[in-house]
Amino acid sequence: CKTSERKSRGGKAETLSCGAAKEKTLECGQIVWGLAFSAWPATEDGDTDPACAMGLPCLVLATGLNDGQIKVWEVQTGHLLFSLLGHQDVVRDLSFAPNGSPILVSASRDKTLRVWDLSRDVLFPSGDTSLLSPGRQVQVLSGHVQWVYCCSISPDCSMLCSAAGEKSALLWSMRSYTLIRRLEGHQSSVVSCDFSPDSALLVTASYDACVIMWDPYTGEQLRTLRHVPLHSTLDSSGEIHTSSLRSVCFSPEGLYLATVADDRLLRIWALEYRSPVAFAPMTNGLCCMYFPHGGFIATGTRDGHVQFWTAPRVLSSLKHLCRKALRTFLTTYQVLALPIPRKLKEFLTYRTF
Repeated sequence: CKTSERKSRGGKAETLSCGAAKEKTLECGQIVWGLAFSAWPATEDGDTDPACAMGLPCLVLATGLNDGQIKVWEVQTGHLLFSLLGHQDVVRDLSFAPNGSPILVSASRDKTLRVWDLSRDVLFPSGDTSLLSPGRQVQVLSGHVQWVYCCSISPDCSMLCSAAGEKSALLWSMRSYTLIRRLEGHQSSVVSCDFSPDSALLVTASYDACVIMWDPYTGEQLRTLRHVPLHSTLDSSGEIHTSSLRSVCFSPEGLYLATVADDRLLRIWALEYRSPVAFAPMTNGLCCMYFPHGGFIATGTRDGHVQFWTAPRVLSSLKHLCRKALRTFLTTYQVLALPIPRKLKEFLTYRTF
């Protein structure tokens, strides 16, 4: 594994005009199936790890590979920090704990999820920064009978959702690493899942052309968004295309969803409506992700392209901001126990949007 720099015709490494950053290629040696970014904590005094020599948090990238390995890189320098060994097949997806703790969850075609603790004292117990250090595998989560495609940790780090080639998604506790429940309601394989920013909602996308919105605390289905074929001049071929879903994600403020389907459309949904509020033509779409600060969506395609789209961006209402703040630390059961009017409880639990 090495870091290669783009060379100019004169033989010197080219630098980009912004901050003189060099273009780097991380040579993983295998097909890369999954990616996840996270902040790496600052080093302590006397730590010889070159990755964050300035004592400041740095950005790391975990890569899930075709041979079952996970390689973790320091982004700024391109250094390989370590490899995580344990999976027996392709690592299909990766998810870091959103609260900044050094916890990584991996999903694999070996039908398992694995939880890793990337703490420095675990990885380098004797000051040894050998790249062969396997890290600490905290838990192996078994329960799927098909390849695991997707994993998502809730923003409050209390739950984990996983999707495989099955009609149900699995919801796990990130505290006890036990199965909480199966979310059953789809008619075909579930392929993507995502939590809302306040952890109060969970969405799953399936090949059955439906997105189901769940209350993860109760397992209740709150809403189903159906991908009805659109009669549009954008599709001039006259062919009938399936609407099998590939990916779903929440916007950073929690008011919108984005979905990518096989009918060659990117759709954007508002929580309060059952029909998309915007769409754009795209081909060979596989995945989508909102820019962390909103306003843009990135989509990935089978033909190797990443496209960027302008997304609806509105100022959140005071009602939504209050609900988001409360639901960040209150479960559905805690809200229902509050001595407040029923309609307010329904709003806070997303029974009314």
